[in-house]
Amino acid sequence: MSKTTAAVRADQLSQRDTWISIGIIGMLFFIFGFVSWVNAILIPYFKIAFTLSNFDSYLVAFAFYISYLVMSVPSSYLLKAVGFKKGMMVGFFAMAVGAFIFVPAAMSRTYEIFLLGLFTLGTGLAVLQTAANPYVTVLGPKENAAQRISVMGIFNKGAGILAPILFAAVILRVGDNELFQQLDTMTPEAKDDALDELIRRVILPYSVVGTVLFGLGIFVRFSPLPEIDTEHETAAVAEANSGKNSIFQFPHLILGAVAIFLHVGTQVIAIDTVIPYANSFGIGLMEAKVFPSYTLAFTILGYLIGISLIPKVISQVNVLRICTLLGTVFTLLIIFTSGQVTILGITSDVSIWFVVLLGLANSLVWAGIWPLALDGLGRFTKLGASIMIMGLCGNAIMPLAYGAVADAVNVQQAYWVLFPCYLYLVFYAVHGHKIRRWKLA
Repeated sequence: MSKTTAAVRADQLSQRDTWISIGIIGMLFFIFGFVSWVNAILIPYFKIAFTLSNFDSYLVAFAFYISYLVMSVPSSYLLKAVGFKKGMMVGFFAMAVGAFIFVPAAMSRTYEIFLLGLFTLGTGLAVLQTAANPYVTVLGPKENAAQRISVMGIFNKGAGILAPILFAAVILRVGDNELFQQLDTMTPEAKDDALDELIRRVILPYSVVGTVLFGLGIFVRFSPLPEIDTEHETAAVAEANSGKNSIFQFPHLILGAVAIFLHVGTQVIAIDTVIPYANSFGIGLMEAKVFPSYTLAFTILGYLIGISLIPKVISQVNVLRICTLLGTVFTLLIIFTSGQVTILGITSDVSIWFVVLLGLANSLVWAGIWPLALDGLGRFTKLGASIMIMGLCGNAIMPLAYGAVADAVNVQQAYWVLFPCYLYLVFYAVHGHKIRRWKLA
């Protein structure tokens, strides 16, 4: 049976098949989260192991996420040619290769090879994200899309809570804080030996990750996940799109891709910079490792609120407006507040906790943007989704912007880079998603 004849519309699936599909896609989002958010610990870890500047350390995020810009459109053509399941298998295999590249990178202690491995991991994720996000968006009524995406977000961010803690438990030792402090006083030979031992700790965990990813590729290929026809158009959508032959004729999509670019940038800054930011107040890596998990816990809290309230109590667009406004307020509080507080047994500057609270502000932004941006695309849905996934390169660009400002000024004032991002997101939530035609001046 060909891929075309095997594809079914989402509204033709039984309730059982729909829940099976949601479960399998939820597993994918768990993997996305585990592989992505471990960067929160890799960044400070590599900064020490390779003696990097703030800017250079955030090349970890750049190498990982720039692959979305490069691979998203090719991913849409791959999925169109072979279908969702084979495409997802290819994505998992690419991620496995990326994880295995960490082995020679660690053996030679070569930062550039690590960056190649991260890029390859990101390439596989680009394929998976291009498949999974439109899949879950169309897997039911569009007014409940934010609710379904919130469920996926719980899988994603739940993995993100576990990843930095588990990774830190595997690669960090009780005496590492003292080791890090002694590095500058060691002889060159002793320092090289210490850093070689430090970086080789990643070999075992990434060998395991690579093996698991390869196995998941096989599993998805032969799973009961149905092929969904994402190109089906209702009569109204077909009529509205009858004169359109380019994805750029959908302003709400293009503006939505920009919104995704800025949103994921704000999200990755909140999670990947909170450990170095805590370090700047004298909190060691062993103690600061919990902050990304707290940030993601607030994100999950937001998802639970969304699942409970959308759409019965509040619409997904109004939730998007509230979240973007919260992000704007929390950014200003990070920059302008200071003072010691003790929360959850940790004594730290209060501004760190406003970075953590960005997790709540960011929680339902992704879920709010996707259904608004893909609304009415019909046969352009796969390509539109790939344009949206290209926006994930914001994860690559925004941390570098933060790192450059942090090096030039300081780590607290660097959070100014978030402010214009949230202002744009407010614009998209209030007005940008309604634009259906470009207006020439």
